[in-house]
Amino acid sequence: MLDARLGELLAPLREEPGRSAVLLDVDGTLAPITTHASETAVPAATRAAVAALTDVFGLVACITGRRTAEARAIVGVDGLEYVGGHGTEILRRGADAPEVRPEIADWEPRVRAATERLLGAATADGVPGAAGLRLEDKGPIQALHWRGADDEAASEAVAEEIGRRAEDEGLVLHRGRMVLELRPPVPFDKGAAVRWLLEGRSLDAALFAGDDRTDLDAFAGIRGLRDEGALSHAVCVAALDPGVPAAVGEAADLTVDGTEGVRVLLEELVRP
Repeated sequence: MLDARLGELLAPLREEPGRSAVLLDVDGTLAPITTHASETAVPAATRAAVAALTDVFGLVACITGRRTAEARAIVGVDGLEYVGGHGTEILRRGADAPEVRPEIADWEPRVRAATERLLGAATADGVPGAAGLRLEDKGPIQALHWRGADDEAASEAVAEEIGRRAEDEGLVLHRGRMVLELRPPVPFDKGAAVRWLLEGRSLDAALFAGDDRTDLDAFAGIRGLRDEGALSHAVCVAALDPGVPAAVGEAADLTVDGTEGVRVLLEELVRP
């Protein structure tokens, strides 16, 4: 069910959709969480709801931890823009290739090499739980997943130990839903991604929907733009399911029931 405050919160976006932005996380928001990242898919009904938004709103975009090309393939809707890697790259509407922040691109081979070496050493040494970790290559971000491992607790412990060693080598850690990301020591997050995406546009209102701790930064990003006067209205939506950190729901203006709730919300945005 949708929050009773729905009409009040969505009214400014619906009244002037051409001057409004709808910003969406992908995994856990548009697409249900899966054990393996490669299995992620956006349901056809949600894809149709997103496509309908592009005909009405000034900007529709995805802000995700995935690479932009991968996110575009998963969402499968023309007319969107994508910020990937939590703000490391942006794929503009109609562009063939993303723009990558140069200072982050310089770190990509170093982060990849360190992660592969540390994970490879733990696996070769037969550390309990190491074999259950899955490495997702996000370019300058390397993600260690343990969802679905035979012993998730053991695999999480190995990931944390790898993370501690990576920190000793100058990398930065970021934790999500059963995932530990190893990142370059360059400031970036979904809040900075929101600013990068919205800068220079004539927009008055924005909505962001997400489901994980990384999305709290995006909440802060659109609220910061509102507080600075760059936006007149900001709405933060949490897609709740049993695995969503409590802090995400607590920080949201509006909560919906998982990915199905997000679909209903998007349909409501374009309802006559």
